[in-house]
Amino acid sequence: MRSTRVVLADGVRAASIHVENGVIARIDDDRSNRGDLFDAGDLVILPGLVDTHVHVNEPGRTEWEGFDTATRAAAAGGVTTIVDMPLNSVPATTTVAALDEKRSAARGRCHVNVAFWGGVVPGNAPQLEPLVDAGVRGFKCFLVPSGVDEFQHVGEPELREAMPVLAGRGVPLLVHAESPETIVPPTRSTYEAYLASRPPEAEVEAIRMIIRLAREFGTRTHIVHVACAEAVEEISRAKLDRVPITAETCPHYLMFAGEEIAEGATEFKCAPPIRHSHHREALWSGLHSGALDLVATDHSPAPPALKCRGDFVRAWGGIASLEMSLAAVWTRSAESLALHYTEVALHDTAAALHDTAVALHDTAVALHDTAVARAFQASVCKITRWMCAAPAALAGLSRKGRIAAGCDADLLVFDPDAEWIVDPARLQQRHKLTPYAGRRLRGAVRTTFLRGVRVWDDGRLVREGAGRLE
Repeated sequence: MRSTRVVLADGVRAASIHVENGVIARIDDDRSNRGDLFDAGDLVILPGLVDTHVHVNEPGRTEWEGFDTATRAAAAGGVTTIVDMPLNSVPATTTVAALDEKRSAARGRCHVNVAFWGGVVPGNAPQLEPLVDAGVRGFKCFLVPSGVDEFQHVGEPELREAMPVLAGRGVPLLVHAESPETIVPPTRSTYEAYLASRPPEAEVEAIRMIIRLAREFGTRTHIVHVACAEAVEEISRAKLDRVPITAETCPHYLMFAGEEIAEGATEFKCAPPIRHSHHREALWSGLHSGALDLVATDHSPAPPALKCRGDFVRAWGGIASLEMSLAAVWTRSAESLALHYTEVALHDTAAALHDTAVALHDTAVALHDTAVARAFQASVCKITRWMCAAPAALAGLSRKGRIAAGCDADLLVFDPDAEWIVDPARLQQRHKLTPYAGRRLRGAVRTTFLRGVRVWDDGRLVREGAGRLE
């Protein structure tokens, strides 16, 4: 494969990627025209995305999603590996028997690669090491009710039992970090009432407890779906203290703002909730600073009837976005970084040339163009880290998330300039209700490769069942 823009560890440059038996054999500047050449021209070749936060819901709730439709959506979005959460399947993945049942349901039905998280629930501590031996990549727990009876939440006593075990095996604990003591029932069915019922303090108090325990036990700990500015600050301080903690946010927190959500638009409901715009900007700052490590979708679909349109109390909370995640993050990232670099360039130019208006204008125009180029390079490299390399590292998928010799040739071809409007009818996910409906996004996945073989091309799945269970 060849492109003038390949995202490598040292930046974006022209390169040829040689693939043998599904693995990247070498990377060079070979420009020969061979019969087996895929030439992407000026389109961007990235590593396939790795999404470590996906609720497939099979077996048991296949009417919500399922491996077939979830991995179709993933392929369409350039996601070549997903890691399935232990809920909302029935049974939940809290025993080896349940993991075996889930693998049986997935086998032969996956169009991208699939790995699995186990679950920490009250009473399953004896199952944790057997689950590691059986191949789970780590464990997920909730500190508040999960919404399904078969996956109960845990508190500090259960965490004190589980965390030393996970530390000893070197696998991460993923935490839905909200404090139940701080969450209050909404007084009305409006979005503002729902937002007030799960305040930032709920995230902060839970994260403080998790930081304290991670420091005590040395357990690799990962905070999922961070949604507020205060949480970013807590995590940043913990990292400075060398606590073994990582964190993610999600495309919907980076794309939307609470004050923009219309009353009754329950397709926006998730937990923690989408907060006001100053939190969104703090999440972007957290990604740029390294306080937040990665972006994962928390792809969590449900039948439209469960969304109870108009009632934020009764509606199921969850947003499905496997297919839109890269474009959503690219849309916002390109805008924010281009603006940032332009402002820096204009400020520097104004300081140096304040007394020469013509020179200032000409230089500012030139620097604006340079700023746009810098923004592209920075955006695409950072997104590759947030959505490819960092999630692969979290899940211990050492052959994923990078374009390098010895890695699997899971790749995507991306058109960064294409614009498209999200049409729910064209989405691959089982249920089409989405907060992205009608949104204009920038950046489109043209082709997705699994081990060097095209699985998604020109808007359609071209090879079925090519995914492996990792």
